[in-house]
Parts: sequence; C-alpha cells; structure tokens
Amino acid sequence: MIETSLTLFEKHGFHGVTVNQIVKASGTSKGGFYHHFQSKDELLFVIHDYFISYVVTKAKEAIATCKTPTDKLRRIIKSFVKVFDLYKSHISVFYQESIYLKPQYASAIREKRQCYKNILFQVIREGIDAGEFREDLSVEITGMSILGMVNWTYKWYKKDGINSIDEIADIYLDIILRAIASDAALNSKRLQYDCLQDYQKK
Repeated sequence: MIETSLTLFEKHGFHGVTVNQIVKASGTSKGGFYHHFQSKDELLFVIHDYFISYVVTKAKEAIATCKTPTDKLRRIIKSFVKVFDLYKSHISVFYQESIYLKPQYASAIREKRQCYKNILFQVIREGIDAGEFREDLSVEITGMSILGMVNWTYKWYKKDGINSIDEIADIYLDIILRAIASDAALNSKRLQYDCLQDYQKK
C-alpha cells in the first residue's frame, strides 16, 4: 500500500488521491488500509518515518561504533546521502505534501528531526574540542549548512545518473571535511588517506 500510495501521491498529489483509489490500485481493501493506518494523514507520517528513522538509527550507530569525531561525521554523512537512493520516492512525496500533515504528526516529525540535528551538532562540537575541526566554527551554522547541502540532493539525484550515490557521498565528504578540518587535521596523513579512500570507485 505504501508503494502504491507513493506512486499515486507523486502523480496526483496528497489531496488528489482517495483511500478508495489507494486500495483499488494496491489490490487491497478498505479494511486492510484502516488496519494499518488510521487515516491518510497517518500514512503520510509513516512515509516520512521510514527515512527519518533510518538516518537517526545510522547516526546513533556511528556515535556508538566510531572512535573519532571525523569518523563519526563521515559515517553520518554517508548514511544521510544513502537515504536519497533508498527512499527517494518517500522523500519526494514528503517534501511535496508535508504541509498537509495534522499537528500531532507534524510535532512527532519535528521531534525526530531535532534528534538528528542534535546528534550532528554533538559530533561537530566534539570535533572542535578534539582539535579535529576548526575552533572558529559555529556548531549550529556548520550543522545546518551540512543538512541544507545534503537535503537538496532529493531535487536532482537520479539513480541512473553519471555518479552513483556512493560517489556523490564521497564528493560531499571531501567538500565538507576539507572545509571544517583544523590545520593539524588537514596536514595529517590520516585525513589525506581518508579523502583518497573516499574517492576510490566502489
């Protein structure tokens, strides 16, 4: 039902699609629809929840398993970019139709997005404190810049484009790390090696 809904929402818009159309196109029933979702609004919330839960989970894994702020940020950004390949339709529909979400669902979404921002800000702050990132950085502006740059991927990324999603992630990483790394980190063999590895073709 979700995949069918994504196709219909992309083509006709949220208000241009009825529950009847969704169940007919997906070969299910109204009873089946309302067994899983209370309403179309909840369905739209679930569509968003798929991809925001993915990036939050991956960010928490990075925090738990990576040793340095640079490695944490690398893992977070790679999983963030990957979501535009895994859930491109979900993201496109959400950004087109999110204005129609009812307050309770919009609030739940803001909470998860804030959780993700907090994790990103925490890693940037750790990087500054550890001397891996420039000490003159604004944590909030740097974090929001990264989010803004990567979020825009949904507008232009194509699965059959010239660059794979992994190659795009590596390009983002090179731009971001070279911009925020401290002089000591930029001169270190470790960062130079990592940037070289990021550019290697998968």
